Amino acid sequence: MSLTKTQRRTFYNSMAWRKKRDAIMRRDHFECQRCKAMGKVALDEYELNKNNRKKIKLVVHHKKELADYPELSLDDENLETLCVECHNEIHGRNFSANPKIKNPKWDDEKW
Repeated sequence: MSLTKTQRRTFYNSMAWRKKRDAIMRRDHFECQRCKAMGKVALDEYELNKNNRKKIKLVVHHKKELADYPELSLDDENLETLCVECHNEIHGRNFSANPKIKNPKWDDEKW
């Protein structure tokens, strides 16, 4: 059974998810597990955005998608702490302010 967007939103707003998310972050010592595996450090920091809200640095990721595997939604083995950058990379999201130009029109190096 696949969950709808509304069902997923309801789940992510639930107290059960909030408690589980906090427990997983504590288990993972508030570190991105993917960065840690590559020898880097990505920790949660208390930094405010322009609206004076805490910037999200770390998220708890479902290894098997919530929409496709709702029965694993609170399974510790299916959850890991990731930094936002790694999470976006896993999901194929690119929010770069300066996307790389593949074929630049001018190349001053060739003369």
